[in-house]
Amino acid sequence: MKISRRSNKLADSHRAPWRTAALAACVGAALATVLFAPAAWLSHAVEFGSQGRVLLAEPQGSVWRGSAQLLLTGGQGSSDAASLPGRVDWTLRPAWHGARMALNLPCCAPEAVQLALKPGWSQSVLEVSPAQVNLPAPWLSGLGAPWNTLDPQGQLSLNTQALQVLVSSGRLRFEGQLTLDLLAMSSRLSTLSPLGDYRLTLAGGDVPTLALQTLQGALQLSGSGQVVGSRIRFTGEASASPQQQDALSNVLNIIGRRQGTKSLISLG
Repeated sequence: MKISRRSNKLADSHRAPWRTAALAACVGAALATVLFAPAAWLSHAVEFGSQGRVLLAEPQGSVWRGSAQLLLTGGQGSSDAASLPGRVDWTLRPAWHGARMALNLPCCAPEAVQLALKPGWSQSVLEVSPAQVNLPAPWLSGLGAPWNTLDPQGQLSLNTQALQVLVSSGRLRFEGQLTLDLLAMSSRLSTLSPLGDYRLTLAGGDVPTLALQTLQGALQLSGSGQVVGSRIRFTGEASASPQQQDALSNVLNIIGRRQGTKSLISLG
């Protein structure tokens, strides 16, 4: 019995270094996977989260520091796509209770947009720093109909104020405010240019609201709506000033359903 016990102890002493080495190898492999995770992983996550409407194309680098082309598309199965000029790049780093990302858009923003992700068991929060991003209006054509037909031209000015995106039990909720100004807009469907300036406002709350208004212009747009879960419900109308009804007839036909001199807009 003594010999057997000594043999077992000797065998265990020989196996111990191998167990330690195997454990170290597994830990090292897991750490290397995290540290050198390819940028394509982030690209897949963005595509899944946006239901294929936002793409990080031709990703390079890693999840932690990389770059890609930022595309808008019409979603799964759509052949429409439009990219921002140049590439966007990001830096992602772990932080207390989550991670922080600096998103650089050399084409469109003087400073990096700062994002903070705070995951949790019952609720995850994405905080967006106050920012202003100026985007080319033709980028919207990537979303497909009716934008690809309208072929919008002009400038988009996106502003965020205390914006938070909260996900709880699969439900999406917003806090803060996001404002999108559509400035000096025009379309290939009308010889009248510009059509006008417009503002779309997303205000957070238990049921986030949308409001569309005309700042100035011959094409008058107005409407309101709500964000329910991940769906948008919006109703509005478009009309033309009396002296420009003929020049804007094609635009009104595409924007929504014609009812006399107006065009009714309905989403969701």
